[in-house]
Amino acid sequence: MTGADLHTLTGAYALHALDPEEEAAFERHLDACPACAQEVRELAATAARLGSAAAVVPPEGFKEAVLRRIDGVRQEPPRTAPPASVPAAVRRGRRLTRWALAACLAAVAALGGTTIWQHQEAEDARQAAREARRATDQVADVLAAPDAKTRTARLAGGASGTVVVSQERDKAVFVAASMERPPGGKVYQLWFDDGGTMRSAGLMDPGRSAQSVLLAGRVGTATGMGITVEPAGGSEHPTSAPVALTPLPA
Repeated sequence: MTGADLHTLTGAYALHALDPEEEAAFERHLDACPACAQEVRELAATAARLGSAAAVVPPEGFKEAVLRRIDGVRQEPPRTAPPASVPAAVRRGRRLTRWALAACLAAVAALGGTTIWQHQEAEDARQAAREARRATDQVADVLAAPDAKTRTARLAGGASGTVVVSQERDKAVFVAASMERPPGGKVYQLWFDDGGTMRSAGLMDPGRSAQSVLLAGRVGTATGMGITVEPAGGSEHPTSAPVALTPLPA
């Protein structure tokens, strides 16, 4: 595939119509071609507007109902012949053209709706992957910091938790193992202990018993960290006794 060929793929890329190899090649091309990148953005926006304006979800059983009625619907009676100046073949051609145009418009509308859904699904997946990679990189950065210090504590139910602090990066990571799931509708919330004042440091994933979590916010002057069980979504201040409370490594 030449560079000239790649310039012609903007429309197909915007509609997710390229195979994986072509898509990968075109995305590399986009990094070096602002004109194509701009055209893709415009085409994707246009397809989204068209789809949202024209896409209609048919009622359940619509197709089956149409097929059942095909044999039972009476054809229209013959119409008066048009002026002789218009040949019959031309009239038939016009009718076929109108039917073909209507069919094409219906197909475009359906494709537009599907394209929007596919585009949004793909974009959501890419965004989730980017956020996951970013979080993983931030955790790894703290764990690998030259000044990283750790402290491990035993938690209820045989679980263990290790807090890793990098003063240089002013960040901390909590590494949990074998933690029991919180009660339904609840979540583990992490806190920094600022001299007796608890400051929220984010939520843990309630569905995972082992995880590494970057504590939200800076370590600052915090001297410890704690974990409480809170309603889903978290709380501004602790509403339950700590599941764990440990000093930060000095």
